[in-house]
Amino acid sequence: MSTGPLDSSPVPDYAALHRLDGRRLVLLGAGNGIGRQSAHALAAGGARVLCVDVDGERAAAVAAETGGLPYRCDVTSRDGVRDLFREAPGLLGGPVGGVVDIVGAARYAGLSELDDAGWDWHFDVVLRHAWLTVQYGGEAVAAAGGGPLVFVSSVSGLTAAPLHAAYGAAKAALMALMRSAAVELGPSGVRVNAVAPGVVWTPRVAALLGDEGRRRNAENAPLGRVAETADIAAALYFLASRLSSYVTGQTLVVDGGVGVNFPYPTMGGDQ
Repeated sequence: MSTGPLDSSPVPDYAALHRLDGRRLVLLGAGNGIGRQSAHALAAGGARVLCVDVDGERAAAVAAETGGLPYRCDVTSRDGVRDLFREAPGLLGGPVGGVVDIVGAARYAGLSELDDAGWDWHFDVVLRHAWLTVQYGGEAVAAAGGGPLVFVSSVSGLTAAPLHAAYGAAKAALMALMRSAAVELGPSGVRVNAVAPGVVWTPRVAALLGDEGRRRNAENAPLGRVAETADIAAALYFLASRLSSYVTGQTLVVDGGVGVNFPYPTMGGDQ
């Protein structure tokens, strides 16, 4: 039962908070999978999207699908990321209002097999681009008056699995970076968050696991299915929209409930 004074606070236009009309966003890793779906989601919300990928042809293809603009960039390169955010306002026709960064990949190996090159590769592909994005993208978004920086982490950075040591360590570091960035950039109106997916049925994962892998992972999820790339794009959209205007420094886990499904066997009978 409600008690105390009657609430008379203004009621916002929640539908308008969901929209991205007039927003200019930079999407890193737009060329495939989660990136492509994210480009569609952001564009459908009304945003003008700069579709960035290391593969220029894929960037151009996704930009053509979504009415965005293509940009080829190696986002593990400091010069590349610096130039990207210097050029983005001119390409987008105004200040950068936010960044969505889905770049990342894994090469699975046991700890005893992992060499220096494999370790360094993971921290380049998974973490370095995020650090550079915080530096240059955060500065650009702050100069525009604030907005979101949204990253894709992984449940591998929150839990553990065989062959995931380097990948998981880099994803855990990304989340630590995100939290520090949220604290440092918050006074400038920049919100910094991450989405941590579990297994997502990207083209790469489909090729790796096949139909049997999909079946086993679906059985492991309380929701009874594997995540589609659109599921992750939807979570990224939320964190990029003004519906999440008071959310920063957080990791949103999108794993179909796998992480909360404590692995006791199902008990039957009267037990």
